[in-house]
Amino acid sequence: MEIINHNIDSGKPFNFGRTSSDYAKYRDIYPPVFYQKIVDRGLCADGQRVLDLGTGTGVLPRNMYRFGAQWTAVDISENQIQQAKKLAFKENMKIDFLTCATEDIYFADKTFDVITACQCFWYFNHDVVMSKLAKILKDNGKLLILYMAWLPFEDNIAGQSEQLVLKYNPVWSGAGETRKPIYIPDVYKQYFELIDHEEYDLNVHFTRESWHGRMKACRGVGASLSEAELSSWDKEHKKLLYKIAPSEFDVLHYAALAVLKKRG
Repeated sequence: MEIINHNIDSGKPFNFGRTSSDYAKYRDIYPPVFYQKIVDRGLCADGQRVLDLGTGTGVLPRNMYRFGAQWTAVDISENQIQQAKKLAFKENMKIDFLTCATEDIYFADKTFDVITACQCFWYFNHDVVMSKLAKILKDNGKLLILYMAWLPFEDNIAGQSEQLVLKYNPVWSGAGETRKPIYIPDVYKQYFELIDHEEYDLNVHFTRESWHGRMKACRGVGASLSEAELSSWDKEHKKLLYKIAPSEFDVLHYAALAVLKKRG
């Protein structure tokens, strides 16, 4: 489904369904520490009922399935959900995947112990979503917001790759990331209180192929460029990587999380 948000990429349309095959193959990249920090906080484990918003290809529920939570996951893109179902089926995982915009979710009151939103929080209409999330969370339920991004001003490969994206998509607003806490809009304060947050560095390992695939599966490339633009970017980025990157390398990222507790 095509999304237009004037606060993102100056309103340029994007559709992650266009890049679902690359997304499924190349965006399952979070290191073990990313998941361990969640479990260490007593979240998404041990029989808890968890709803994952904007699940994409189900990266979060599939990787955390082993910790014992019961997962439901939604995404606005049918293509993304189809990929998620295929990947979960291969691993014999019982995850309930639904095609649905976060603004349109409907579950019974006090259904979930935890709601997660990984790499998607800024896409929501928060005025619509907040009251819904509070209603479907159990008393003292938690909203967990997660994010990870490369650091282009400190990592040369990430920085040069990002500049090439901007050459083809100059309105892409995903560029120029620096370390910072996750921004929580004021509307959340009516329903939640922020009880924990953390920001930390981590290195993510890639080959030239997997980094190229990761970049292609981002919003600024595969989800929004025309076929002609994507073809040109593809050739130029591969050429760039052979010039600046060894066959395998780490890219410096930072990760952030925020835990919000439902108000009583």
